[in-house]
Amino acid sequence: MRLISLRLQNFRQHADTRLDFDRGLTGIVGPNGSGKSTVLEAIAWALYGNPAARGTRDGIRFSRAGPRAPVKVELVFELAGHRYRVLRGLSNAEVYLDAGEAPIANTITGATELLQRRLGMTRAEFFHTYFTGQKELDVMAALGAAERARFLSRVLGYDRITGAQEFARERRRAVLAEINGLKQGMADPDAIWRAVADAEARLAVARTRSAEADAAQRDAAARLQGLVPRWQDAQSQRERRLQLASELRVAESEAVSLSRELERLDRELDAVARAHDELVPLRAEANRLAGVREALSAQEALAAAGARRQALLERVAAYAEEEAKLLDRAARLESAPALEVETTTQVLALRAALAQAEQALDAERTAWARDRQEAETRLEALRTQYAELSQQRERLEGLGEESPCPTCGQPLGANFASVLEQLNEQLETVRVDGQYFRQRAEQLSAVPASIDGLEEGRRGQQQEVAVAERRLARIQAAMGEAAMVAEQRAQLTRRLEDATAQLASLPSGYDAHRHEQLRADVQRLQEIDTRMARVSGLLERELVMRTERARVLAARDAARERLMTVETQLAALGMDDATYGTVRAAYEAAATEAQRAELEAVAASGEAERARTALETAEQARRELARLQTSLEALEAEKRVHDELDRAFTDLRSDLNHQLRPELADIASRFLDDLTDGRYTQLEFDEEYRLLVLEDGVPKPVISGGEEDLCNLVLRLAISQMIAERAGQSFSLLILDEVFGSLDETRRSNVVELLRRLHDRFEQVIVITHIEQVREGLDRLLLVRFDETRGCSVVTDATTALAGASLSPEVEVAAGAAPAPWGEG
Repeated sequence: MRLISLRLQNFRQHADTRLDFDRGLTGIVGPNGSGKSTVLEAIAWALYGNPAARGTRDGIRFSRAGPRAPVKVELVFELAGHRYRVLRGLSNAEVYLDAGEAPIANTITGATELLQRRLGMTRAEFFHTYFTGQKELDVMAALGAAERARFLSRVLGYDRITGAQEFARERRRAVLAEINGLKQGMADPDAIWRAVADAEARLAVARTRSAEADAAQRDAAARLQGLVPRWQDAQSQRERRLQLASELRVAESEAVSLSRELERLDRELDAVARAHDELVPLRAEANRLAGVREALSAQEALAAAGARRQALLERVAAYAEEEAKLLDRAARLESAPALEVETTTQVLALRAALAQAEQALDAERTAWARDRQEAETRLEALRTQYAELSQQRERLEGLGEESPCPTCGQPLGANFASVLEQLNEQLETVRVDGQYFRQRAEQLSAVPASIDGLEEGRRGQQQEVAVAERRLARIQAAMGEAAMVAEQRAQLTRRLEDATAQLASLPSGYDAHRHEQLRADVQRLQEIDTRMARVSGLLERELVMRTERARVLAARDAARERLMTVETQLAALGMDDATYGTVRAAYEAAATEAQRAELEAVAASGEAERARTALETAEQARRELARLQTSLEALEAEKRVHDELDRAFTDLRSDLNHQLRPELADIASRFLDDLTDGRYTQLEFDEEYRLLVLEDGVPKPVISGGEEDLCNLVLRLAISQMIAERAGQSFSLLILDEVFGSLDETRRSNVVELLRRLHDRFEQVIVITHIEQVREGLDRLLLVRFDETRGCSVVTDATTALAGASLSPEVEVAAGAAPAPWGEG
C-alpha cells in the first residue's frame, strides 16, 4: 500500500487541508495540539469509518463549520497495481477504482467492507501493522507474563485458534443437547411391538370379510351377465330405429338441396344466352387496344427524350461555368515558381537569425547558472564552517581555561581569552561572508532580465520562421495543384463533347395533348377488354353448366328414391317403446344389485387396506426407533471427535506460542543491529516474554531509558512485519506517531537512518513528531501549525527548505489556499 494524497474538509481542526505524499521518508512536524495526529486519524477514518475515529460521530465536525457544512475526507492510495480514491462523509462513502467515473461501492457499509477485503486486514490488524504510536511502544512493559503472551497471540492472529477451539466446544455442546433430545423423544420399544401385533390381528379379520364380499359380488355379476344378451339386442334394434330416422331426415334435406341447385343452374344458363348477344360489339372495340397502346409508347419515349435533353442542357451550362473557374485558377498559379524561390531565400535567412539568437540565449543562461551555483556552493561551505566554529566555541566556553589547545593538546590557560577572541573574529568573518553570499544567491535566484529579453526575441523569431515556412508550404502545394488543374480541364472538355453528342442524338416531336388523349383511350379500352374477358369466361362455362345440370337432376331423383326405401325399412322394425322399457327395467335392477355387492366388496377391501396401513405405521415406528438408535450412536461418536479436537487445539496453541518467541526475537534483532550500528545485535525473550538485550551473548542487566525505547521500537516493527506477512500483504507503508520523545539526538538520527536504510522494506515511511531536529534526515517535510486567527490547522510543504539553514518561502496547502474542488486530482 502507498499513500498518494489526502484531503480533509471540516475534519477536527482542519477546515480544508490537502497533503500530497511521495515515496521515501516524509516528516509531518509541528507542536503538540497543532493537528498532526488528526492526519493519521483521517486516513484510518477514510478506510474503516467511524470505528476508527476518536470520540463520537458528532465530535468529528470542525468547530467553526456551519451546521450544514459538509465533513469530508478524500484519500487516494495505490494497492496491488491499482489506484483507489475514497470519498467519505458523515453519512455517505464512495470508492472509485483507477480512472473509473462510476463508484465500485457507494454506501458506508459497502465501502468499508470492500476496502477491508482489498487490504486483506481488519481495522485492528491495520493499526497493528501500518500505524505505530508513542503509547503503543511500551504496551508490553505494563503487562504481566500471561498477559504479554496473550497480547502477542492476539495481535499475531493466534487467537483464531482459540476461536476455532471455542467453535469446537460449542459444537460439542450442541451435539450433547441433540443426544439428550433424542433420548427424551424416543418411544417405548414394548409399546411399539404391541402395536405391531394388534395391527396383524386386525388385518387377518379384514381379509376374511373381504373374501366373503368378493363371493357375493361374483354372484350378482353372474345374474347381470345373463340379462346382457337380451338388453344388447333391445339396444341394437332401438339404435337401428334411430339410425333409420336420421337417414330419413338426411334424404329429405338432400332432395330439397338438389332441387335448389337445379333452379340456380337454370338461371345461369339464361344469363349465358344473354351474353351471346353482348359479345359481338365488345370484341369490335377491344381490337383497337393494340394500336392505341403502340401510339402511347411512342409518345412516352418522346417525353423521356425531352426530359433527357433538358438535363443535358443544364449539364453543358455547368461544364462551361466550371471551365471558366479552372481557367482563372490556372492563371493565378503561373506565378508560383517565382514565389517559391523568393520565399525559400527568406526562410533560410530567418533560420540563420534564429540560430544566432539561440546561441546568444544559451551563452547568457550558462553564465547565470554558473554564477548562481558558485554562490550557493560558497554559501553552503560557509554554513558548514560556521557550524564547526560554533561547536568549537561552545566547547571552549564550557571547559574554560582547561580547554585543550587545537595544536598541541595542552590546556590553554592564559591563552584561553585570545583563542576565544580569535574564534569570535573568525565567526564574525564567516557570518559577514555568509550574509553577502546569501544575498548574492537570492539575487541570482530570479531569472535575469537580459535572459528574459533574449527569450522573448527568440520566440518572436521562431514565429517569423514558422510563418515563412507555412507560406513556402502553401506555394509548393500550389505548384503541385497546377498539374491537377490541367488534368481537370482536359476531363471537363471530354465531358462537354460527350454531352453535346448526346443532345444531337435525341429525337423530337413530343405532343403533350396527344399523349394525354392516348392515356385516356388506353384506360377506356382496357375496361372494355376486361368486360369482354368476363363475358367470354361465362360462355366458356356453358357446356360445364349444362353437364352439371344433368348430374344434379339425376342426383335429385336418386335422393327421392332413397327416401322411399328408408320409410319402408322403418315400418318393418318390430321393437316398440313398451317392449324396450320392460327389458330396460329388468337390466337396471340386476345392475343395481351388482353395484351394491361391488360397494360392499370395496368397503371390505378398504378395511383390509386400513388394517394393512396400520400395520405399516407400526412397522415404520419400529424402523424409526432403530434409526434414532443409529443416530444416537453417531452423535456420541461425533462428541468423542470434538473432545479430541478440544485437546488438539490446546496442544497446537501451546506449540505456536513456544515457536513465537525465537521467530519474533530474530526479526527484532536484525532491526536492533541496524538501529545501533552493530553495537547490539541480538535480542531474546525469556519464559515470561520479557525482552532481553544480549551483549556478547550475555543478557545486559541494565539498559537506559533511550535504549529501552529503541528495544520497544524494534519489537513493534517486528510485530508489524509478522502481522503483515500473515495477512498476505507487503509491509510497504509505515507511519510512526511521536516515537522520538525519549530518544536523544544520536538515537533519533539512528532511527531516521535505519528507516532510510530499510527502504527496500518500507517504500513509504511517514514520521509524525513535534521534534524539529529530525527534519535534516527527511526526504520531504510537511509543517503543521495552528492558526489562531482562523482557528484551524495549516499544513505547509517545506521540503525545499531542507537544503538550507533557513526556510524558503512556504506555500500553504490548507484553508484559504483555494485547493481543487472535491473529486478532482
